[in-house]
Amino acid sequence: MSSFDSFRRLCAIAACVAIAACATGPKPPPAPPLPPEPPPAPHQLTTQAPQFLRLSNIAPAIVPVRVGVILPFSNATANVRSLAASLMQAAEMALYDSGNKNIILMTEEDTGSATDSAAAAQKLLDEGAEVIVGPLFSASVASVAPLARDRGVPVLAFSTDRSVAGSGVYLLSFQPQSEVRRIVAYAVSQGRTKIGAMIPQTPYGAVVEEAFRAAVTENKATLCDVEHFNPSAGALTDPSAAIAKADCDAILVPQGGSLLRGVVQTFNYSQIDTTKVKLLGTGLWNEPSTQKEELLAGAWFPAPQPSTDDAFIAKYKQTFGSDPPQLASLAYDAVSLVALLANGTPYHRFTFRALTDPNGFSGVNGIFRFHPDGSIERGLAVLSVDPNGFQVASPAPETFQVAQAHS
Repeated sequence: MSSFDSFRRLCAIAACVAIAACATGPKPPPAPPLPPEPPPAPHQLTTQAPQFLRLSNIAPAIVPVRVGVILPFSNATANVRSLAASLMQAAEMALYDSGNKNIILMTEEDTGSATDSAAAAQKLLDEGAEVIVGPLFSASVASVAPLARDRGVPVLAFSTDRSVAGSGVYLLSFQPQSEVRRIVAYAVSQGRTKIGAMIPQTPYGAVVEEAFRAAVTENKATLCDVEHFNPSAGALTDPSAAIAKADCDAILVPQGGSLLRGVVQTFNYSQIDTTKVKLLGTGLWNEPSTQKEELLAGAWFPAPQPSTDDAFIAKYKQTFGSDPPQLASLAYDAVSLVALLANGTPYHRFTFRALTDPNGFSGVNGIFRFHPDGSIERGLAVLSVDPNGFQVASPAPETFQVAQAHS
């Protein structure tokens, strides 16, 4: 039996579910109104079928929660294989932590081929999967989605591509739209009303720009300027000079690493006073090198509340002997969410209404909720850049609930 085959039949024991409906804390904007739940898709998952996977230690009267997991375990790239293995380990850890012995994880390979991904999903569905966790890549999600939809089986995917979300596909990834909305809203709340942006000419930059323009409008701020630059060419002088003339009081720079430092140094050359013009970032800033650039001192960017994932990291390291990659928390949250909803009616536990609960859920990196279009909203903090470490300028909300009016 190969190491991949050894993943295929798993059961659980142990502690407690780390994901739960949220309770108290700062109040972010309410969720959009929830549309009526669409009628269930016709599918075979109404009663047990002989080909559905069972484990011998599950009583015959129990309908186990069968969870299909599709990941690129055998990808040609070593880093991708390593990530897939880490995601699987985090999923197993969540399963054990849930204490639910009636959840079965059933894994299949994602080769990157649309045909193979569809075949993997078909096999899992034929074995009785009620929910699918993964895939990782958007093309694979797109090939899995229609098959799962036909059976009324939701997909908790890890892709960041919002074009594959919706109609039963929910993206558990870190998406820049939430980050942009949070940082623009915070900047406006702090009196920054003329906001510009220096956008890289990349697919990521295009996503950020669309979200940025919407956030500026939503927060009734003024869009003072949007400039673009080619990251590979490093041609920063002209767009920097142009935005310097736009009289912005805040500028979004959705770029990280050495190129971020190049942008802010060019701003300085263009006489943008970063002690007066507040620089704003995205999650790409959340790395130690950002702290080393003096011109970024006091700049703001969105990120999960610091230390929220400390317990997860410590337990993962204790269990598997290494630190988890950041994305490992997504698999942990996916399986924890499955465990949270597992007590519902068999084959109808993971409904549209349950998954899009506007109160959301609490995960490794803070609160999150799915919108009806399958996108995710995360409760993020705003951090301030400081040479001695990032400081919390605005804490992450602890709930999505709306404060009740007092009489």
